[in-house]
Amino acid sequence: MRAAVFTQYGAPDVLHLQEVEKPTPKANEILVRLLASTVTPPDCAFRQADPFIIRFMNGLTRPKNGILGGLLSGEVEAVGPDVTAFKPGDLVFGSTGPQFGAHAEYVILPAEGVVAPKPANMTHEEAAGLPEALTPLYFLRELAHLQPGQTILINGASGSVGTYGVQLAKHLGAEVTAVCSTKNVELVKSLGADHVIDYTREDFTQRGDRYDVIFDAVGKSSFAKSARALHPDGLYLTTAPTFAVGLQMLWTARFGRKKAILGFAGFHQKKEDLILIQELAEAGKLQSVIDRRYPLEQIVDAHRYVDQGHKVGNVVITFAPNRPLQAAA
Repeated sequence: MRAAVFTQYGAPDVLHLQEVEKPTPKANEILVRLLASTVTPPDCAFRQADPFIIRFMNGLTRPKNGILGGLLSGEVEAVGPDVTAFKPGDLVFGSTGPQFGAHAEYVILPAEGVVAPKPANMTHEEAAGLPEALTPLYFLRELAHLQPGQTILINGASGSVGTYGVQLAKHLGAEVTAVCSTKNVELVKSLGADHVIDYTREDFTQRGDRYDVIFDAVGKSSFAKSARALHPDGLYLTTAPTFAVGLQMLWTARFGRKKAILGFAGFHQKKEDLILIQELAEAGKLQSVIDRRYPLEQIVDAHRYVDQGHKVGNVVITFAPNRPLQAAA
């Protein structure tokens, strides 16, 4: 099978297509033939080993896991002998979790892992990005305990995490203020945002408004700047694992009422949460936004685009459905 492989950290050009051995499912595993995946900022971060802490997770000098891609949609091709929940031919979507592996034509997943039937009303390209919604779900429901009537500001509301975050915050009953650029104002309004701030025209930290929760979905603000826009007991949540926010978490845990919280959603993904996401999608309450599509052969171009930091929603990787696949190089 073909996979996008990298054997050293660096720019997108470190990625190259390579024939690798097609995996075989063990007793409690399923083999999924990929029909769509995505390129996300975490993919790019692991490719670059930036921040440096990634090297402690994936190899100090060179990557131990050389195939990226955490989100997917596809068709079950084979199942292990102990699997009863899935059968060959089932259409599924899901997440590989921190081990990645979805930038390949096949991937192995635990049958009891973060995988579920694909929403019937979504294409594979739409469904591939949908597990990204697990990130804002974890931040908003588990960390912020967001309640109906509370106010939340989502910074980076037009990105993949942000677009799902706006929709989930509305589902949880919050009053949502979205921060994005001029060209994405109407998009985030269509997703349910009650108010939109165009960051090219004004700084949300200088407006004088106050929020119960600020969710920095792109890690481009900071607790120090955002604190002035929080209510006295407000929470600042960020997806960016920086040294500064780590110190702020320790400090605010002991002093002051406003809190900084860094979350690692990838380590808290659950099948039952993915099923909730599936149900919301099938009910028309959660949609995927697709910015660009690239075939697997153009994975380098996809990474270059995501590196620019201005993608809207998902950048999707597609797989040729009728290509003859090889078992090994």
